[in-house]
This record gives sequence, structure tokens and C-alpha cells, in this order.
Amino acid sequence: MHPRLSLLALGVTLGLAAGAGAAASEPATVEQPKLTAQTEASGGTMPAEQARLHFDHAELHFTIDPAKRHLDGEATLRFTAREPTDVLLLDLDRNLPIASVAVDGKPLARGAWGNPDGRLRIRLPAPLARGGSVSTTIVYGGQPHVAKRAPWDGGFVWSRTEDGQPWIASAVEGEGCDLFWPCIDQPTGEPDLVDTWVTVPKALAAPGNGVLVGIEDHGATRTWHWRIKQPDTYAISINVGPFEELKGEYKSRYGNTIPMELWYLRGHEEGARRLFGEFPRMLDFFEQEIGPYPFGDEKMGVVETPHLGMEHQTLNAYGNGYPRSEYDFDWLLQHEFAHEWFGNQVTNVNWDDMWLHEGFGTYMQPLFSQYLYGDMPYFSWLHTERMTLSNKFPIVSGQSRTEEQVYDGRTGPGLDIYYKGSLVLHTLRNLIGDDAFFESVRRLVYGRPDPRPGNFKPRYATTRDYIDIVDQVTGKDLKWFFDVYLYDAALPKLETRRDGNTLELRWVTGHGQPFPMPLEVQVGHTVHTVPMTGGVGHIEVPAGSLLIVDPHSKVLRDMPYVATYQAWRKAQAEAQKNKAEGKKD
Repeated sequence: MHPRLSLLALGVTLGLAAGAGAAASEPATVEQPKLTAQTEASGGTMPAEQARLHFDHAELHFTIDPAKRHLDGEATLRFTAREPTDVLLLDLDRNLPIASVAVDGKPLARGAWGNPDGRLRIRLPAPLARGGSVSTTIVYGGQPHVAKRAPWDGGFVWSRTEDGQPWIASAVEGEGCDLFWPCIDQPTGEPDLVDTWVTVPKALAAPGNGVLVGIEDHGATRTWHWRIKQPDTYAISINVGPFEELKGEYKSRYGNTIPMELWYLRGHEEGARRLFGEFPRMLDFFEQEIGPYPFGDEKMGVVETPHLGMEHQTLNAYGNGYPRSEYDFDWLLQHEFAHEWFGNQVTNVNWDDMWLHEGFGTYMQPLFSQYLYGDMPYFSWLHTERMTLSNKFPIVSGQSRTEEQVYDGRTGPGLDIYYKGSLVLHTLRNLIGDDAFFESVRRLVYGRPDPRPGNFKPRYATTRDYIDIVDQVTGKDLKWFFDVYLYDAALPKLETRRDGNTLELRWVTGHGQPFPMPLEVQVGHTVHTVPMTGGVGHIEVPAGSLLIVDPHSKVLRDMPYVATYQAWRKAQAEAQKNKAEGKKD
């Protein structure tokens, strides 16, 4: 699989630190079995057999042997039938051999189930009627797939700390939950409730998603029991290491108290305490601008990992090395924490709608900068994002997609779901105003304009849902806006023509769509708003006058100098690469 594209690449663009500050992860097993195409892919069109099921509860028992890099698993999964069915269809990497399968506690003969390609088909002993419940217990184990460069590719990371102790993490967003537990590998495959039991050597801790139910001591090992409500399937994680813990509480503006936890490696206390100090102002920003922290009855959690980071629900993976930043906050933590709202609270129905996670999550960095210090850092972030756009594919295709089809920039939008998504939201905010914009975001995230702790639950949404919300909030039909920015690859171009003192402005779109985007134009020291009815507008500009179109950079549009700069940067990178390869020869 191609290296996973993500906002993490922006850290390199910005020159920010990217590294855990500890021993490097151990290399992936050279001879590890190849993943099947089924396991390597995540999402796409959900099979009818999976759509018939509602996932009620997952009980996941994991035993980790760091020395052997081995995982033993036992999963009991409970479902309710939305429609009659005679089969359970799950996803699990076939390279984790299955020892036994039972249905409602009764073992099945080997011929009643099979997992030839990573799609586990279990034939039920008797048909299940609509509304009926069923459970299956799957016992399996082996060496889980190892990520070569997590989190850009999925799998386990087996690492060691500076003093040689095991340090382990999972990161499976791209390839999906089936890399280490039997699941429904779809965005809409979330269980209502998940209990995890992680057994590890006694000297190690195993922080997990949700709330800690208890720790059982078995002499040489301990079992950590965690419980989480309705997690994203890829957001369930395993973390093992000799962690220390920082704990605190945040008094929310909504009246509730939110537990805060940071699990860090021994010897990293100074950086960990500084990062932990950022938690309250991040919570305040999101609760003020978006709404209540969705998992306040569980925790805001972070764990230090041997990979850069990922949005694991209530326990964000963090391996950014505790840097200092010119923006005065840790961009990685802020981005991953944004996914508690955009990804974990509101989850896209299909990977094709992934910009709802990444575009909104990315816009939170400039927006947080503005919250902290005003417009200068806000526009600095946006300008950096603007320089990355490729505009080769629409950020939404309108068709069912796998993760690979969306994230691969050669065949899909790739990084544009992050940066173009962010810039589209900046433009929308300027078009409809702050009040309407932030209300539309709240309705997207919570399904209502008045969220309070206890009056909402995690939900699913599509791009179409958000467009309908914006139309409802504004009382306008903004199809023209979203058609051009989301469903078309090319950015709108602005053509200008002078006739004496009259300047004509004309929008040109990729497929000739109407685009009545109003424009501010500065003439001299006065800023005028040109309506652009029908995509065309006129303004008087006396000869010799100062003229600035869109002086406050409110509208995302095609800018030829950007393409020129990108081509130069690409040529420079290729020249440096050729020079380096020449030296090697």
C-alpha cells in the first residue's frame, strides 16, 4: 500500500518536529505474510450481509507477548439483525489464524466458517429473524501485521524505549480494524459498546480507550480492562509500555468535569508536563467554538507512541517529540484532538466523505491560532496550506470509495481533503458569516444547534447532509458553492477585462457551472463588495488607482503564481534528489 497521506506531512512542510524523542521502532518483519487485497482495503460498498446487522457489543481480550511480537485474541461480538439473515460476515486478517468459532456459546464445526481472504463468513446454525440477537466468539492469534512506517501505513509498531523496555502501539486507520480484531471494516461499522482486556507483563502499562474498569494482577502479568462507547472502528487501539501518568480535571463551561490523562515515557516528564498544560486551553477553544467535548464522561486522553500520531478515540496517539512551536501550541495534538469532534463524534458514512474528518480537523489549526493570537498566525497557516493544493481530483466524488482510493493522491484527492477542505471552510465562513458558519458546524457534529452533555450521541453524516445543513441555516441554496469546491477538481478562475475606467470581473469554473461568489475589491483605500450576479460583476477603477482584488483573502481561487511556485519547488526537489543519488554512485 502507498504511504498514507495525512496532515502529518504538513509538519514537514512547516519544519516542525516529528519524532518521539526515544529509541526508533524495530524494523518490520522482512518476511511477514502479505496482506490480502481484502484486508489491505478499508471501506468501499458495504456488503449486504454486514448491512443487515447492528453491532451491539464487542468484548475483546488481547494478550501481548512483546518478546515474540505475538498477539492472542478472543473476541465475543453481539449483533441485532436489522433484516433476516443466516450469516455473519466479518473482517479479519487471515494471517491471524483462527482456532475456533462459536455462536451463542456453542462451538461450530470447521465447515461452518471460513476466512480464505480476510473476510470471515460464519454460517448461523439457524436463520436469524429481524430484531433477533446473536453472538459469536472467535479465538485467534499470531503475529499481527507490522507497520513499516506507521502511521502512514497500518499495523503494529514494536519498539523499545531508551532503556530497552518494550514500547508497543497499534495504528490501523488505512488498512482498518481487521488487522488485529474481527470487525466490520467500514466507517459505519461502529459497535455501540466495546470492552477491551489487554494482558501484558506486569512491569508495563496498557492504557486504552474510554474508562478504566479495573486492573487484574496475575503474578507475572496484569490485565487492563477498558470500556468505551461507540468508537470508530480504527480508533480502538493497543498501547503498551513503561508509562508514567499525568492526571487532572477540566471544569467545562457546560457544568461537567472532564478527566484528563497523559501517559508518557519515563524521562520525558518535562515535555509531557508542558504538553499536558495545553489540554485546558484546547478544550476551552473547542467547547467555545464548536460545542461540548463529546466524551466528557470518559476522558481526554493522550498516550506517547513510537509513531507520530493518530486520532484514537479518547486516547490520542502522540509521538511528536514535545516540540516548541512558533504558533505556541503542538499542531499534532491539536489536529488529532480535533478528530474527537470531526471523526469520532460525527463519523463519515463513507470514505468518500473523509473531508468531513480531515478538512474540518485541519481548519481547526488556523482557527485555534486565531483564537490564541489573532489574524497573523491564522493566515500564516492558510497560506502554507494553499501552497500544497494539487486540484487534480474533486475532494468528493459522490461515489462509494475505499480509504486507498481517497488517500492516494495519484488516483484521488489525497492531501486535498485536508488542505483544500480547510480552505473551502475558510471561504464558506467568509461567505455566510461567523454565526451561520459555526451553527452549521454544530449541527453537523451534534445533529442539533443546542448541544449539552447528555442530549446527543455519536452520529454519522455525509457531505450531502452538511450541504443541507448550510442551506437550512442560511436560508439559501448554496449548491453552486459546493458543486465547484467539492465536486469539481479545478478551482474557480477570475478573469478581468478593462473598458476605460470600468473593470469587468468574471468567474470561470471547471465545467461552466454558475458561480455567483461576491468579491471584495479595494480601489484606492476603499473596499467595495461586488455582487457578481450570474458570475459577472463591474466596478469603476479610475486610471492609476490602487487596485487589490480580494484584499483580505476571503475567497479560494485559482492563482497562477501558486502553480509556478509549485513547479519550481518540485524541480528543486528533483535536482537535490538527483544530486544525492549521484553522490551515492
